[in-house]
Amino acid sequence: MLNFIDHLSVGVSDLGAAGAFYDRVLETIGVKRLAANDAFIAYGKDAPQFLAMLPYDKREATSGNGVHVSFHAKSRDDVDAFHKKALALGASCAGAPGVRPGFPGDPEAYMAFVRDPFGNKLEAIASGFAA
Repeated sequence: MLNFIDHLSVGVSDLGAAGAFYDRVLETIGVKRLAANDAFIAYGKDAPQFLAMLPYDKREATSGNGVHVSFHAKSRDDVDAFHKKALALGASCAGAPGVRPGFPGDPEAYMAFVRDPFGNKLEAIASGFAA
């Protein structure tokens, strides 16, 4: 699959806390830390595609209303593991794992939503657009 998005990033206020959260949550869907410096941590499978980063302008990191990052999961079990691990690491539930019949494409799309410790909305989905 050819990606047309080079990478996505979310703002965080603490890279140490972000690494502690994302290292463990993203491993549930086969994603690992690939690079880091004093401004960001990059994650992916073969190449960085998701970054947790300090805002460039040094202002407060904020999340956008209606904005979320969706991670492809191989199975419903992986979606469940992502959600469970995220909650255990301080995320809040923004939508329990389950089928979302209104999802365009696959009526059996299975997903879960969380807010990371910085307020960013994340989703893990099996049978979504990337399936």
